[in-house]
Amino acid sequence: MDYLAATANKKYLMFISQNYSYAILRPLQREILARGGEVRWFLYGDEVNPNFLHQDEIRLLSVDELKDWRPDIVYVPGNVVPDFIPGKKVAVFHGFNSGKRMNKGVDNHFNIRGCFDLYCTQGPTTTTTFLELAQQHGFFKVKETGWPTLDPYFSEIENNPYKNHDDNRKTLLICSTFSKRLSLAPKLYEQIKAYSEQGKWRILVQFHPKMPSEIVEQYKALQNDSLTFVETDNVLPLLQAADVMLCDTSSILLMFILQRKPVVTFCNHGAGEHLVDITDADKVAEAIDYALSKPAELMAKIEHFCQQLHPYQDGLSSQRVLAASNELLLSNPALKPKPRNFIRNFKMRRKLNYWRW
Repeated sequence: MDYLAATANKKYLMFISQNYSYAILRPLQREILARGGEVRWFLYGDEVNPNFLHQDEIRLLSVDELKDWRPDIVYVPGNVVPDFIPGKKVAVFHGFNSGKRMNKGVDNHFNIRGCFDLYCTQGPTTTTTFLELAQQHGFFKVKETGWPTLDPYFSEIENNPYKNHDDNRKTLLICSTFSKRLSLAPKLYEQIKAYSEQGKWRILVQFHPKMPSEIVEQYKALQNDSLTFVETDNVLPLLQAADVMLCDTSSILLMFILQRKPVVTFCNHGAGEHLVDITDADKVAEAIDYALSKPAELMAKIEHFCQQLHPYQDGLSSQRVLAASNELLLSNPALKPKPRNFIRNFKMRRKLNYWRW
């Protein structure tokens, strides 16, 4: 059966709680609309800005409105979704597994919270574990599809605002997580300030949206002809514009490396051979120069890593996610009941101020 053709006249909800979720789901929205499906957006919590919605994107403003609309499929680039809203729940992930979030020795990327009917995985490194978990739990399916947000990534973005064709310097992108313990931002401030003053590289700086405001302001104050601080809900043009990345443990480094471009990390304790990891702040500049030389051994290790993380470069991951979702909806496989999650659903009801049953 052509499960893509089955999209027509069906309803798809984008359930989001962070600004970066817009860019994750828009390639999927484009495929749905092109095949005659309907799309609505529901914004959960106070960390997602409705001003990032496009004029032609329709927002459902309440749970009652959502339930009246009755979506067939609910896409979630996050960890949780209420079980009291209709539709098959599909996890599409908000990033790659960086391995930094451990809870009692368990990687949180593989924490099964009992919310989803289908996990659409990005590549072999996550698919294998999720298939094992599906067999163990029995209440969800798994399909390896690739990650929808990367569909536009593998073709050149026109009129990229972060490229400067009149500047021949190499472009260094600096990204950081918000965790005080893991973030490079406070630890490498003096070095990055010096780089911006020396002018050897063109520097772009972009931080996790939860980065403390005092650190953000500190880096904004560094802006000059060599350093630009960027705030955006779509990092893909930013990633394309850079030649090398300096990062810590943020999962954005995994998106960057899929371009087969090198990444220098600072104190990434789980760093594999595909990363150039440095623990001495005074040796970061030397490591960046080494990465920019693209030594053959390093680039071979990067290629092997990418094949395991996300082997798809065809720009068709959204189509695979949509087909897998429609297959789940139409085949309605016999699965065990999901756990009731009373406490989690109570908290979500309270956050939404929704008490109808």
